[in-house]
Amino acid sequence: MAADFSRLAGEAVCYLTTTGRISGRPHTIEIWFALDGHTLYLLSGGMERSDWVKNAWRQPNVTVKITDRVFAGHARLVNDPEEDALTRQLIGEKYRKSEEGLDEWLRGALPMAVDLLV
Repeated sequence: MAADFSRLAGEAVCYLTTTGRISGRPHTIEIWFALDGHTLYLLSGGMERSDWVKNAWRQPNVTVKITDRVFAGHARLVNDPEEDALTRQLIGEKYRKSEEGLDEWLRGALPMAVDLLV
């Protein structure tokens, strides 16, 4: 499985599906990500105002689709300062190459993690 994750880590986006906190229906977004082991890291530019973040806080059981692979996971806010720095570092290293002007977003976005159940 580890080799599979290293292959998936290079994909440009993933699809995160949360359960709507009001509707109870699946809500899927396309989002940038970075993988470290079995943990998927995300940044929310809308901070805690983002619907996907609100949904994940209410119901942390989520699914993540990367290419044709779908994983169940448990979403959580990244609170640990070292893990916060890792989140920003991994996403910055992955996307700075193709996108300019990310520094402010990388510094200010809300870090979230999804621990994949594999």
